[in-house]
Parts: sequence; structure tokens; C-alpha cells
Amino acid sequence: MVVWVDADACPAPIKEILFRAAERVQVQTVLVANHAMRVPKSRFIKAVQVHSGFDVADGRILAGLGAGDLVVTADVPLAAQVVAAKAFALNPRGTLYTPDNVEEHLARRDFMDGLRSAGEVTRGPPALNKTDIQAFANELDKFLMRRRIRTSPNTTQFGRQ
Repeated sequence: MVVWVDADACPAPIKEILFRAAERVQVQTVLVANHAMRVPKSRFIKAVQVHSGFDVADGRILAGLGAGDLVVTADVPLAAQVVAAKAFALNPRGTLYTPDNVEEHLARRDFMDGLRSAGEVTRGPPALNKTDIQAFANELDKFLMRRRIRTSPNTTQFGRQ
């Protein structure tokens, strides 16, 4: 299993949690962004810089994604694609997107996008707070523990057998 991070908009506290988790459970973690990133020196953490452009980072994540991988993203359309690819998506507020709930989240996002396109002024999400960060950390830990039980020790670094 690989944890992919849509890193362009990923909040710093969430990245810190991911860095600690990568070391603690020894899970390969790949941050993908269209800018250079500083990541801790670790055999479990890798930064990938892609060219700027609409959905270029998303495309790189989807190209490397395997069934059962986890993608950390606040991008609901990307989360829907991830779930369709038999993987999982977790947003920085602790919502795990699954086949059971991703369509509802996508419909809500599309509805709000439609309102904004029609000129309606809508609010964005509130600022990330300590409760959100704790919810993310809890959901990440639960996910990693469930997956760790099922993970084979014979996987190779940043790839599959």
C-alpha cells in the first residue's frame, strides 16, 4: 500500500501527521505537487514535483495509484476517481471517502459549484481547526491499522510486487 498526498493544498499540520505515520508504520508516502517541497529525510517519504497545470498532480496520483492505496486530498472529484479505482481517499478533516459515500459528497460539491456558477455567493469551508486535525489523525490511524494487518511484507519501496 502507498499513501499518496495531493500536496499542493494539503495543510502543514496534516503533512506532519503523515510524516510521523509514515515512519511509525513504515508505509510508503508520496507527496505530489506542482512546486518543490521539503520533506523529512526518510526511506518512507518521497516528494514528486509535477509541471503546473490543471489536474496535473491529480493525473500523476491516478497514474501511480493501486487498488487499496490511500489518497489524502480535499478534492472531491479526485476522491471519486480514487474510489472508482478501488482505492480510498481521506480528506484533511477526517472524512474517509468510500463507495458508500463518495457519490453523496460529489453531488453536494457539484450542487455548490452550480450555485457559484449561477452567481450565488457561497462560503468556503471553515478554517482547519484542532478538532479537524484530530479527526484526520484518528481516521488515518484506523485506516493504517486495518490495512497493515492485510499488507504483505513483500511489497517493494514505492511500488508493487
